[in-house]
Amino acid sequence: MKRAVIFGVTGQDGSYLSDLLLSLGYKVTGVARRTSCDNTLRLAHLLHCKRFNLVQGDITDVGSVYRILNKAKPHEVYNLAAQSHVWTSFDQPGLTWDVTGKGCLNILEVIRDMNKRPRFYQASSSEMFGDSMELMYFEDGSHGKYQDENTAFNPQSPYAIAKLAAHHATGLYRRSYDLFACSGILFNHESERRGDRFVTRKVTRYVADLDYALANGEQIPKLRLGNLYSERDWGHAEDYVKAMFLMLQQDKPDDYVVATGETHSVEEFVIQAFKCIGIYDYEDYITIDEKLYRPSEVPYLRGSPFKANDFLDWKPETSFTDLVRRMVHHDIQSRSKYGTSEGISNPS
Repeated sequence: MKRAVIFGVTGQDGSYLSDLLLSLGYKVTGVARRTSCDNTLRLAHLLHCKRFNLVQGDITDVGSVYRILNKAKPHEVYNLAAQSHVWTSFDQPGLTWDVTGKGCLNILEVIRDMNKRPRFYQASSSEMFGDSMELMYFEDGSHGKYQDENTAFNPQSPYAIAKLAAHHATGLYRRSYDLFACSGILFNHESERRGDRFVTRKVTRYVADLDYALANGEQIPKLRLGNLYSERDWGHAEDYVKAMFLMLQQDKPDDYVVATGETHSVEEFVIQAFKCIGIYDYEDYITIDEKLYRPSEVPYLRGSPFKANDFLDWKPETSFTDLVRRMVHHDIQSRSKYGTSEGISNPS
């Protein structure tokens, strides 16, 4: 039986990756940082599975990492742990660096000294590109902007800087110590399990609350949003964890962009979300708050997934419209009262 360790298992990606690996017959050790509040909601459907073991650990503590990996003796290690909220990274840059940057280095150091080295996956981010992009020219004379594995990095936040350090550390340890270490440069990926502080979930939960309020003749405050014109390449997390897994099944380690190849503005996401409840004019329900603008904005992200398509035989299965619809419908079904919806859907 193959064994895997997932750091950051309580997050959106960690829960979907656990589902995938368990469905493939793996024994999974999920590592979660101790908190005073229960953070296992996304894993509730797995806690009684005999092949799933949830342990406490902290990647900023190299001793903790050492004990976990040497006890589990995994064939594969996935590092999904991070302080992953870009806005928060401006307020807590030191914490973001310790968890997102140094944490990856700690894992790599422990793996380097293991007798039987597991394969390693590092969750890199499209935020590392910042405002850097390439131009693609088409036969009809038109062109489009994109980022791929060869695009220069130009991080625009403490989060992106820490992710880039971890990305480069993974590449360095692969070359210097012959580790099977891969980085997936994941573009924005959302789901029904997305955290509440991310703009996509903020929108879909508001729409669910608005749907309830309108049906009951009630009113709720307007939705406060920042920059509606930032453009992102949005996919579904359930698709993206499959790419993570496939990277560690290849003959040689490498880095891959994981994306849909499409870009949509925040405004387009809002429009699609409101359409799900039959509202085609969202302006009456939102207000723009300049305090929600980032100190340094990333205006445009669109990944080119051709390498992942060709070498991993990976393609996203969930369209942008279906992604938004799934999130809204989930929040409508699971809500209770004004933004207190809870629960996740069991994976099929």
